[in-house]
Amino acid sequence: MPKKESTIEEKKAEVLMHLRGYKKIDQKRLPDGITTYTTKTKTGDIIIYCIPGQGTIGVQYINKLKKVMKDENLERGIIITSGRYTQAAKSAARKRGIELIPRMFPAFNLFEHVMVPKHEIISDEERQMILQKYKVQPYQLPYIHVSDPAVKAVGAKPGDIVKITRNSQTAGKYFAYRYVVEG
Repeated sequence: MPKKESTIEEKKAEVLMHLRGYKKIDQKRLPDGITTYTTKTKTGDIIIYCIPGQGTIGVQYINKLKKVMKDENLERGIIITSGRYTQAAKSAARKRGIELIPRMFPAFNLFEHVMVPKHEIISDEERQMILQKYKVQPYQLPYIHVSDPAVKAVGAKPGDIVKITRNSQTAGKYFAYRYVVEG
């Protein structure tokens, strides 16, 4: 039996898992076309729902994923789709610990492009060191929106500080720090 062609959502899930360092434990394709991935992370297991198609994703998908999360005793879930999310779905997802990946998320590793510098979330120790070194509060750093594709790729949340490493011909390695904010 020939292997089924991967959907764009499945390709996005593979890229997301690679960029965030998630280890794939299981992959299932459900009868309704949804593909699920169970992944292992440093903070626990996560389930990723890949919903194919260009349709609108409403609260019913959020509730369906939350039920699966509860049945499998998982804290976090992620939904990837090429469709749009309703406002009610966005609100419900926020309350239930489900991350919604926007449809503009790339199906390729964006950090392989020469113009995209390395982004990483800094540790609590490095955070304190940077804030003391520059004598600032986090909100005084330049902002980067949580919806930025690079921020989504590394999994940063509002309140995190992202370290951006650029290569410069004159300065060698140059580090910039950005405070992640809700858009």
